[in-house]
Amino acid sequence: MAEVITMPRLSDTMTEGKVAKWHKNVGDKVKEGDILAEIETDKAVQDFESEIEGTLLYIGVEEGGAAAVDSVLAIIGNEGEDISSLKGGNAPAAEGSEEKKSEEEAKTENKETIVEQTSAEVPAGVEVITMPRLSDTMTEGKVAKWHKNVGDTVKEGDLLAEIETDKAVQDFESEFNGVLLKQGVEENGAAPVDSVLAIIGPEGTDVSGVGAAKPATQTSEKPAEQKPEAKSEEKPETEAVSSSSTDRVAISPLAKKIAQEKGVDIHGVQGSGENGRIVKKDIENYQPSQAKPNTSAPAASSAAAQVALSFVQGEDTETPNSQVRNIIAKRLAESKFSAPHYYLMVEINMDKAIEARKEINSLPDTKISFNDMIIKATAVALRKHPQVNSSWAGDKIIHRGNINVGVAVAIPDGLVVPVLKNTDQMNYTQISAAVKDMASRAKSKGLKANEMEGSTFSISNLGMFGIETFTSIINQPNSAILSVGAIIEKPIVKNGEIVVGNIMKLSLACDHRVVDGATGAQFLQTLKTYLESPLTLLL
Repeated sequence: MAEVITMPRLSDTMTEGKVAKWHKNVGDKVKEGDILAEIETDKAVQDFESEIEGTLLYIGVEEGGAAAVDSVLAIIGNEGEDISSLKGGNAPAAEGSEEKKSEEEAKTENKETIVEQTSAEVPAGVEVITMPRLSDTMTEGKVAKWHKNVGDTVKEGDLLAEIETDKAVQDFESEFNGVLLKQGVEENGAAPVDSVLAIIGPEGTDVSGVGAAKPATQTSEKPAEQKPEAKSEEKPETEAVSSSSTDRVAISPLAKKIAQEKGVDIHGVQGSGENGRIVKKDIENYQPSQAKPNTSAPAASSAAAQVALSFVQGEDTETPNSQVRNIIAKRLAESKFSAPHYYLMVEINMDKAIEARKEINSLPDTKISFNDMIIKATAVALRKHPQVNSSWAGDKIIHRGNINVGVAVAIPDGLVVPVLKNTDQMNYTQISAAVKDMASRAKSKGLKANEMEGSTFSISNLGMFGIETFTSIINQPNSAILSVGAIIEKPIVKNGEIVVGNIMKLSLACDHRVVDGATGAQFLQTLKTYLESPLTLLL
């Protein structure tokens, strides 16, 4: 009999999994212990083995797709077996989506009908102007000032109104010629994007039957229909304007503003408005290569034009978030906005630590880093200050018995924190070997979920990148995280004299619900003692 295999919960914080790769295809024979797929959790990519034998009859999640824990991942059974009832969990959703789709299609058809009816009600020669979207976050606009009243003649490029968005007040030009027949929004009034702003058409036209709102599809279609006509009329006007060259250029205020922002020389732009007036679309469509060379211009002008020709406009790109990146974003946001962070900073004189490291590394087969020394000193300091090695649990504080230090490791997808269990019981060489092993496997997504669980304190070191000081977000359920900066040579006062010292800055982020200021300060004092006098670690 066929069996349903659900998306497994591979870590205590996992809510959904992503299938990084399928190792079996539908129709393949599967034996107990065979790897079915690689599942990407919120912490790592893990092999998922089959616990039953049979034929892979159904794959519930495509490669690269994600699904919630306990949803159908696959179905294994006898070849040719009917599994339609087992897929029922997905079927209603699919049917629901089908019904939803058909409803949406029906809605779309209705919308199209409304568009047709609305456009049928618009008299010939009348243009409905909607509230424009002047910024990417704009949802409604406010008419700060009307520059044309009902009954006024409007020419292409004339200022109709000043529109106040969520970011600024911008001039709004007309793209049509005619008479302003209606103002859809009063001065100082607001209206949603794509609602009726104004109606322009022949004088005396009755527009009372025109709908109160114009669909976005009409707005996008109208300019597209008019663009070819504008281009076809552009050529004769270009010749007429280029025949006369004066210092004063006829240009609308909005077009002038856009030209200044884009760095366009308006003397080289051919206007398509009335009497060669430069309007908004002329600036937006302007290409430096379209400008005719001016023989009377100095050599500097041609050089500037040459530079403009070599400019390449950048393009926005998108990268879909990985499962790891989404979980990192979620966890850090939860930590930052739920735990009241505060920060303590201290400077450490690393002169003796540098000498101690040289002596240790002079031993055969021994190679430790400053990071290893900091991890060891931190673990021993935590044993003396158990409150820092605690967690907030709502109505109680949990004091952790073991000291498990998490070490932040940067990977292409973001950041992971492998954990050194019982760190205070490890020596330098054990810490060094464990950190190197976990860091290399983290970058190749080879860490197991249990290797990133159970931390009681975390350390983040950006000193290797030359960062002197920074603050980190607490890795919950920890109540503190240590940020380690670079070791920098600086003048210091020693025995009343100014000498060169090797200074390292540490920053401790604490959850004020668990760690009070004095407690955090005492912990840093102990850590400072251990690092400035490494022999004290042996006491």
